[in-house]
Order: sequence, then structure tokens, then C-alpha cells
Amino acid sequence: YYTALKLSDRLINTLYLLMLWLVIEATFVRWLSVAARRLAYARALAKRQAAKEAGEGEAVVEEPTLDIEKVNEQSLRLIRLALLGGFIAALYWVWSDLISVFSYLDNVTLYEYTSGTGANISMVPISIGDLLGALIIVGITFALARNLPGLLEVLVLSKLELAQGSAYAITTLLSYVIAGFGIVSTLATLGVSWDKLQWLVAALSLGIGFGMQEIFANFISGIMILFERPVRIGDTITIGNLSGTVSKIRIRATTITDFDRKDIIVPNKTFITGQLINWSLTDTITRVTLKLGVDYGSDLDLVKELLLKAARENPRVLKDPEPHVYFLNFGESTLDHELRMHVRDLGDRNPVLDEVNRYINSEFKKQHINISFRQMEVYLKNMHGQEYKLVPVEDERKTLVGPVPEPEVPEPPAANVVDAPEPPPSKLD
Repeated sequence: YYTALKLSDRLINTLYLLMLWLVIEATFVRWLSVAARRLAYARALAKRQAAKEAGEGEAVVEEPTLDIEKVNEQSLRLIRLALLGGFIAALYWVWSDLISVFSYLDNVTLYEYTSGTGANISMVPISIGDLLGALIIVGITFALARNLPGLLEVLVLSKLELAQGSAYAITTLLSYVIAGFGIVSTLATLGVSWDKLQWLVAALSLGIGFGMQEIFANFISGIMILFERPVRIGDTITIGNLSGTVSKIRIRATTITDFDRKDIIVPNKTFITGQLINWSLTDTITRVTLKLGVDYGSDLDLVKELLLKAARENPRVLKDPEPHVYFLNFGESTLDHELRMHVRDLGDRNPVLDEVNRYINSEFKKQHINISFRQMEVYLKNMHGQEYKLVPVEDERKTLVGPVPEPEVPEPPAANVVDAPEPPPSKLD
């Protein structure tokens, strides 16, 4: 009867704890929803303000931020993990009298290790309880390293004025620190201390120096990228013959999404030791160059006027810096011109070329200005030293013109021409 009363009390207290856990979890979910809406509203205001400033000619570089739904999911998992830890601690306090029966796991020794130096050396046992503790540390470390960026984005980073890519670098480095601390704590729980690992570390260092130097170089290069930030999440880059947008920066490699929506994995060492073009490191304003040639004898002032008009009337072309037209070269069969104009976004480069080219083609036809193409004259020389020039004629056939004597055609001998009788009608007729 006494045992039944004690168990009933503990069951009732457990029910109260469960109800309290549900209420607190619902409160945090509501708080996260409100915080996410405030964050979205703040981002919208910042984007609108940036758009207003962009109208005055300033470049706009958007900060690559985490998706709000992803932030809520990560934050909610962390909060539930923390609430679960608190619930387990309170549950342990309620059921501590009965849970103590599991202390027999400490009596099951898996192995022993030596501790101390000299005369103070002793054998320390590792039990099943220590193994369970190590597994718990691994689980907590994995959960924190995976879900911390979302909570950090909501609570801290969203309230700080950080440069582009700084939030991603901070969360990535913090994940590395958490993972390292979790590994060290797990090894310490299992009795693996530094004095036992130093020889292993030395051997691994030697192996890294010879066999794993590329992997180690990529790891160090990844850390340098996060600190130095020549490449950030969301940047448009060109490395070698590859162009795309940086989507992920990992320990060994960086993921680039090209314009065909393919993910390309590039080792981090390539960004440090190779030549890299970052189109959006400082701003996204770039120059677009259009080259064309007109026929000899064309009105060059009219050509320049039409080219400038094509650029100035296009809404994608910036007024500052203003477009320019240069007459650069006398070509073999062309008068070479170059139109230089600036656009605000990288996505406007190809559309502005398309629109300006169409405008130029239409206006040049109206003004009877010919866009030149490469021309050549073809001469044929026969065995007698006579030279012939190929020229096109109106019916699109080739004619030989030159000092070619007309062949003498002998006249046919005179003959009596007799009218042939008409053939009789056939059945077909």
C-alpha cells in the first residue's frame, strides 16, 4: 500500500511536468513565430530602403540570409531539445529513488586505463554508464552543431549590422568549435586523454604531411576563406572556365551552382592558390562592351549618335557612369566602333545586349547604315596567264569577267531545211 501511494504521487508529478512542458513549448513556438515575422518585416524595410538608395545611383548588395522557415525549424528543434533536457532532469528528480537501481551499470566494467604518473599510477575503470554518457554527449553535440545557426540568426545575428557573409562565417566556425569540443569531451569520458593521443597526433601529422596533404590543404583553405572572405555565400564568381553562384562553403570543398542549376564541387585550395574573379565582392555594377563595324564611307557622327541613343534609352543602362562610344580602328573592311555601358546587376548583362543589338539593327536599317562583314576578292589564273575575277550578279550566279576572248563558234554549213511532217496523233492525244 505504501509503495502504491508513492508511485501514485510520482505519476501525478510526472503528469504535472508533462503539462508544464507542453505549455512552455507552445509559448516558445509562439515567440519564435512573432520573432520570425518581425525579422521578415525588418528585412522588407531594409530592402525597400536599399531600393530607394539604389534609385540615387548606389549599388545594392543583398545580404544572403537564412530562410525564415528553416530558421524556425532549427530554432524549434533546439528549444525542444533544451526542454527535453530540462524535462529529463526534472523527471530524474521525481523518480530518483527508483532510477538509482540503474546504478548497477557502473559495476559493469568494460575496460580500464592508467591514470597518473610515477608512483601515483592507478587503474580507472570505464563502465557501461560512462559509455552511455559519451553517447549522450555525442547526441547533444550533433544537435547543437546542426541546429545552432537558426537560433543564432534569430537571437543575435539579426540584430547586428554585419558585413555580407559574416553571419555564415560566424555560424560555420561556431559549428566547428562545438564539434571539436564534443569530440574532446567524448574522448575524455571514455578515458582517452591528451597524453595518450599525442603520439597518435604526431603519427597523423606525419601522414597528413605526405599522404593527406591535399585534404589538409583544403581544410586550411576553407578556414582561410571563412576568415578572409574573398568568396562569400551568394557571390557570383568565375574560376577558370567555370562561372556560378557560391551556395555552400564546407570543410573540404565549396559548392558552386552554375547558371544551368548544376551543383559543382570545387576544392577550397583552388580559391586560395588559383586566379579568381568575384563579380560581386564590392558591388554588382559591371561594364558591358558591344563591338561592331560599319562600312567605309558611313556617316560616323550619325553612327555615334545612334549608338549613344540606343544606350541612353535603355532602362537597364546606368546614367552614371554614362555610356561612351569610341571609334577605335580602321579594319580590313570595317570601321570598328565600341559601345561601353554599365549595368547595375549581373543578370542585366545579356538582356541589355539583346535589347541594344535589336535597337541598333532597326535604326541602322532606317538610316541606311550597313553593318560590315568580312569581304574578299577571288581571282582565278589559268595556265595561259590569264586572270579572272569572281563577282556576284543579280541572279546570284557567279560570272567570270576579265580579258577573256569570246570563243569563235563556227557557223553550221548551209543545208536544205525540209519541214518534217507532223507525227500522226497517238492514242494518248
